[in-house]
Amino acid sequence: MSIFHTTDISSKSFLVTGGAGFIGSHITEYLLRHGAGKVTVLDNLSTGFQKNIDLFTGYSQFRFIEGDIRDYDTCMKACEGIDHVTHQAALGSVPRSVKDPVTSNAVNVDGQLNMLTAAKEQGVKTFVYASSSSVYGDEPNLPKHEERTGNPLSPYAVTKKTNELYADVFGKLYGMKIAGLRYFNVFGPRQDPDGPYAAVIPLFVSGILKQTPVYINGDGEQTRDFTFVDNAVQANIRAMLAENDSAFGKAYNVAVGENFSVNLLYRSIREMLGKENEHEATYREEREGDIRNSLADISRATEFLGYQPTKRFMDGLAQTVDFFKELYS
Repeated sequence: MSIFHTTDISSKSFLVTGGAGFIGSHITEYLLRHGAGKVTVLDNLSTGFQKNIDLFTGYSQFRFIEGDIRDYDTCMKACEGIDHVTHQAALGSVPRSVKDPVTSNAVNVDGQLNMLTAAKEQGVKTFVYASSSSVYGDEPNLPKHEERTGNPLSPYAVTKKTNELYADVFGKLYGMKIAGLRYFNVFGPRQDPDGPYAAVIPLFVSGILKQTPVYINGDGEQTRDFTFVDNAVQANIRAMLAENDSAFGKAYNVAVGENFSVNLLYRSIREMLGKENEHEATYREEREGDIRNSLADISRATEFLGYQPTKRFMDGLAQTVDFFKELYS
């Protein structure tokens, strides 16, 4: 992984909420590998994994708190003595939020409000949080520009829009340095391939390798700005350590600025697995709440954070396919 910071972080303390999860564990790994003074992970292991925490137990500067962001006292304890917070803990998945909007709201909205308040009370210097491209909703124009959003299409999108509203208010009211990251279809190693809300890339790989049915929603021509996880890590590191005050009080697209269809994605995975002419996908109805096409303008993140994607779609996909191939071998 490339180095995304120039400042010395050996005396800095970081909190990664959701650090046992997919993106959070990659951020944690980056900080530990590059000599962060202290790295604390807060996770309730509901969608994260103990095996991800086990990767870090050899680092003396690492601490794990098993706890829930819905509990304010836990958030206060986790933020104690922390310089920089990256808040990744959330309940992802549009379909999950459609099925159970109450829990998605409790975790994503109440949880973030607890974390913002705790960070304020404990004097945290910078606070970065995970938003989502879902906030663009029914806004039809491509590419997506940060200042132009539409109406949310799912309870999940509502929670992420609410996160941005709270962040804006906390920044203005309390003078906090806060930045939001609108992730566009982040993928990579350690993404959960199991369960009812698994992401599309690990689902495709595991289906082909295990010879189980693979489903594509709609006609498969919907497009996504697939973003390798290293790029999401970069955005978090650059935002947490930003020294320019104008970098805060904003939400940023975190993507590559290129989009590809789901059909192309599936064909590419089959080729990488040497199964070009095997295992046809089954097409089914479109999912409720899904956006048809997605493509990000990343110029704001480039301007204010110095963000530049280091890994494009096909390179990241090859690395991800190799990871899951090994996992299932």
